[in-house]
Amino acid sequence: MGSLYKRGNIWYIDVRSAGRRIRKRIGTSKKIAELVLKDAEVKIARDEFGFAKNDISLAKFLERFREYSEANHSKGTCNRYRAVIDHFKRFQKLQPEIQFLSQIGAREIDGYKVFRKGEWVNPNGDPVESDEDVSEHTRKGARAHTINFEIGTLRTIFNMAIKWGFMRENPTKAVVKLKVNDSKKPRFLTKEECRRLLENSPTTLRNIFYVFLNTGMRKAELENLEWSDIDFKRRKIKIQRKDFWTPKTGEREIPINQGTYDLLAKLMKENDTGLESDFVFPHRDGGRIKDKLREQLIKIAQKAKIEGLTKLHSLRHTYASHLVMNGVDLPTVQKLMGHSDIQTTMIYSHLAPDHLADAVEKLEF
Repeated sequence: MGSLYKRGNIWYIDVRSAGRRIRKRIGTSKKIAELVLKDAEVKIARDEFGFAKNDISLAKFLERFREYSEANHSKGTCNRYRAVIDHFKRFQKLQPEIQFLSQIGAREIDGYKVFRKGEWVNPNGDPVESDEDVSEHTRKGARAHTINFEIGTLRTIFNMAIKWGFMRENPTKAVVKLKVNDSKKPRFLTKEECRRLLENSPTTLRNIFYVFLNTGMRKAELENLEWSDIDFKRRKIKIQRKDFWTPKTGEREIPINQGTYDLLAKLMKENDTGLESDFVFPHRDGGRIKDKLREQLIKIAQKAKIEGLTKLHSLRHTYASHLVMNGVDLPTVQKLMGHSDIQTTMIYSHLAPDHLADAVEKLEF
């Protein structure tokens, strides 16, 4: 059913499945190559080698997933999937033997990690177009946390392949995450910087930035926040699924402090007598806000002389950081932030030691 052959010091297996010839590079050990060949023959006999009836080309599957994503996800989520798919397609071009979805295994995913570590990338992790674009602002290799995020995204994509009957097992299942030692500590604002930011913001933006700072909501969560999501009686904001939008990490509730409660109550009263939009922070036409919040944040930060504030996400970091510095435990912060993995919340752990030590000093036995 199959055979072995050797080129130089490398052994290969050569088998046929469903009328298709499959040749795979094994390594320098003939014994291992023999075992792999026997295993392949057994899998072919059981119709499990990978070229099953429902097998599909990798290109066709990724296109189907892209269409699915556009129909079911927000624009931002679609863009994230598209970026990772583009990275994977570049990797595939260097592996011309990989044409079908069934050919993707743990070895290929590990190869993708190596590929991304070897690329020249710009500050946001995207590859540079050519060697001429390499500059002092580029670096060799995407950061470990970026690659781990991409592997997680591929895991979601391949889970859909399993759901659609194209795969039996997710190839990312046995892949180990890279150790993260190259990530920067999150930028967060001091209380004084928060005061200057709010004082230098026009009314509408001041209200938006205030809610960001006091709830830790993601940008998409605030943009899609409706009055029906505000439970004034229980003093909670409900991050919940809607017909037109799905939260990134599922539904959750965020308690609101007195300042946020007063602000939202004031805006609700104004809404009842004015535009009467379903959205808490609407655009002028009553629909979802369309303002370029990040660009305006950068301008206000420059005016307020706040250095290094270039991302809206820093306001979310500020919320989490001050919770930790005020003694809130990390599992609680994880729940409030909506992190699906406690490891994400651990980026704030460096803020806790002194406060934990103060807490221990209160013990007396």
